[in-house]
Amino acid sequence: MSAALDAISPIDGRYYRHTSVLRGYFSEQALFKYRVLVEIEYFIVLSTVGIQQFPPLSQSQQKNLRAIYATFSSEDAEKIKEIEKRTNHDIKAVEYFIKDKISEIGLGQYKEWVHFGLTSQDINNTAIPLSIKDATLEVLLPELEQFTDSLYQLAIQWKNIPMLARTHGQAASPTGLGKEIFVFVERLRIQIAQLKTTVWAAKFGGATGNFNAHNVAFPQVEWKAFATHFVAELGLTRSETTTQIEHYDHLAGWCHQLIRIHTILVDFCRDVWTYISMDYFKQKVTAGEIGSSAMPHKVNPIDFENAEGNLGIANALLDYFALKLPISRLQRDLTDSTVLRNIGVPIAHSVIALTSLKKGVGKLVVNEKAIQADLQKNAVVIAEAIQTVLRREAYPEPYEALKQLTRGKETIDLASIQEFINSLDISTELKMELLAITPENYTGVTGF
Repeated sequence: MSAALDAISPIDGRYYRHTSVLRGYFSEQALFKYRVLVEIEYFIVLSTVGIQQFPPLSQSQQKNLRAIYATFSSEDAEKIKEIEKRTNHDIKAVEYFIKDKISEIGLGQYKEWVHFGLTSQDINNTAIPLSIKDATLEVLLPELEQFTDSLYQLAIQWKNIPMLARTHGQAASPTGLGKEIFVFVERLRIQIAQLKTTVWAAKFGGATGNFNAHNVAFPQVEWKAFATHFVAELGLTRSETTTQIEHYDHLAGWCHQLIRIHTILVDFCRDVWTYISMDYFKQKVTAGEIGSSAMPHKVNPIDFENAEGNLGIANALLDYFALKLPISRLQRDLTDSTVLRNIGVPIAHSVIALTSLKKGVGKLVVNEKAIQADLQKNAVVIAEAIQTVLRREAYPEPYEALKQLTRGKETIDLASIQEFINSLDISTELKMELLAITPENYTGVTGF
């Protein structure tokens, strides 16, 4: 049996082909690699602060050290897991692994400077936000932008197709199909821009955030400035005042930002699903695919349903993370540790959803005949236009006149409305203006 068929989670099973890219950020091996990166970079920069016992490392030595994480392999991860069996502590296992590695490259005399003065969360709360940042910028954002761009192209393509709008499920003033798609483009662009402003925060300050061990050993060093600079060099922002752990407020903001983006996408899924049910969209048939096991004629909107489900799972997890992670008892409890191990799960569901959405959107074919027929069947929607123009001309109680004509009637066709216009005591010019209004041209300003 393949690993994909044996997986408990569909992320690593059914949808492995879509989510495997995330293994480089959120797998156990990836977490080890990011931890090793932080430990090595800290070891290197620690040699530059003027500590007599730990002189600056040469460029050659730094290159050899960085190769430890640059070439980090599954075999290296297995070595750490073996050490962890003995230590029963994952960060200590990483520390011992690095000490062994630097001894191999001739720096064994400096091995006690590995993890000097640090607590586990200095490493975790730097490595994990770095992995989240990288996954967001390198995987999730490109996926979101690519999908948004594809929607924009459809909005342009369908820009001149008039369409009946529906408010409260009822026929309403006509709109443009392209404009309605562009609504989602604009919303997504705004939220994506905000996602790019996320502060990627790290905690780096020793056992309880005060550099106690650092300061007692070398009180002459400005440890806060050192740590702030070190974290900035990694592309993160150091939270200045913390307990033993990062307070996760910025991470909660990232969660809420993704929730907003996912909510927009759910809204899009439901709208397109409804348009398909109204026959506004047909779906391209893929050879060999089956829509229903019982009804051969069906082409189900499964891509949008799949996306909606995965977005819902992602949002449920993100909401929990945002509510839970900023809370810790006093200076530290371990509840954040097990929660953070799942941080890649909502991103995986987001990627799965975006994959389905791209596939679904690529199968859409506009059924202009159905859209046109719906407009013509609901000619009553131009009543708003007529009463508005009559208001402009100070015609007495135009709203009430149109209400009496249209409200509660089973059908009001264009001919009935034109007959009503011709019956009005108004100028010929005004009648011609009103008679020129049709459901197809009463679309307002739909440009973008």
